[in-house]
Amino acid sequence: MRQTTAILSFDTPGQGLIEITRDVTAWIKAQAIHQGLLTLFCRHTSASLLIQENAAHEVRTDLQAWIARLAPESDEYAHDDEGPDDMPAHLRATLTGIQLSVPMIGGSLALGTWQGIYLFEHRRRPHRRQLALHLIGE
Repeated sequence: MRQTTAILSFDTPGQGLIEITRDVTAWIKAQAIHQGLLTLFCRHTSASLLIQENAAHEVRTDLQAWIARLAPESDEYAHDDEGPDDMPAHLRATLTGIQLSVPMIGGSLALGTWQGIYLFEHRRRPHRRQLALHLIGE
């Protein structure tokens, strides 16, 4: 049994879903672990991680609109230190989560045919986001 870790950084253009499956897969391939479990952890409170459909772009558009309705920008929040999108970003990250676990089978992530891994940026302005990865297996 082996394990390895890394920090991957991603520049976001602002709010939206950024597919990171290729970046994560490239890192995994370099580790030469064929069976195991990958854990991804977002090191931020205003961005999150999702596994979602990666075929139809409308899924991402609809998901972003839905989450904006659940946690809208408003002047009613007490926490607005970094602007009106500050507290809604925290709420959106709470709703969608900051950690994922994905099994590895035969040297590949056990994602379904239409599944991709996404970093979900909840802030309007660009950010540099970090993900901690932990891979354990053989």
